Amino acid sequence: MDAVSHLIRLARVDASLDKHCMLSVSTAMDVSYASERTAPFHVLLEGTCQLQVGMHLLELKPGDVVLIPRGESHRIITPGHAHLRGVTESLGDAFTTTLSEGGGDPVIDLFCGHYTFGPGAGSILFKSLPEPVHISFGETPETDAALRMLSTLMREEAAREGEGTAAILSSLCSVLLTMILRTSRGATTDAALWTASTSATITQVVERVLTDPGGDWSIERASRMCAMSRATFIRQFERNTGTTFGAFVTRVRLMVAADLLRTTGLTVGGVAAEVGYLSESAFARAFRQEAGITPARFRRAAAGT
Repeated sequence: MDAVSHLIRLARVDASLDKHCMLSVSTAMDVSYASERTAPFHVLLEGTCQLQVGMHLLELKPGDVVLIPRGESHRIITPGHAHLRGVTESLGDAFTTTLSEGGGDPVIDLFCGHYTFGPGAGSILFKSLPEPVHISFGETPETDAALRMLSTLMREEAAREGEGTAAILSSLCSVLLTMILRTSRGATTDAALWTASTSATITQVVERVLTDPGGDWSIERASRMCAMSRATFIRQFERNTGTTFGAFVTRVRLMVAADLLRTTGLTVGGVAAEVGYLSESAFARAFRQEAGITPARFRRAAAGT
């Protein structure tokens, strides 16, 4: 299994399309903080607009996707000369249709949705991503064609809105997440994603760690695998993933550990050993720091007890 598919399987993410927004000029749509372990996303199909989140003001164009991994409140703006107005919403069976107050010709076509994930692997994955993730799929022919195909299916299903529409749109949103996580500098991104790499040698190491998280993953071993010096490997890994090799190994080990706690009867100590920790207490500290919950509490929550 490739690295991105492996990570998504571990994370156990649910996807939902919330809104189809066709907004006119001089409109502001506020998106409030939803809940813990919820990551909103936006896909701009036509037109241009702005997305304001925290200290960031993003200029969006067709083919742009924004993911907000930690769910921070944000605002979508279609600039104009008039005072900014709000939106009206019409609730449908599968999603909400959102228009500008007072009507007017739409200047953007925007899909909005969210991903939800539980504590453990999902939390670790989304916590590790930059806030926000802004990707311009329209920058290259390959990524532009892929997003156009996906957006066409989303539009057609949204227009149909019949039996099974919610399930189909959810599946298409899951495809979008995969596209985001595997996108490197082949499309324009504001930051390198550790889930994507353009280097075949670095990708080889990433996939080996995923299949053998309990191995002795020293920098020396990884650099030998890539036929690089230690210093060159460190530079190349950080350049391709935006993170250090040590941080990457820790994330993978803890994501796999969360899956083992959920799906096996191994003791906490057994899980710790399986993912390369010599000390159960060291594993518990690392797990709590990344997942925000102890291994024992995570296991009980996953079991519903």
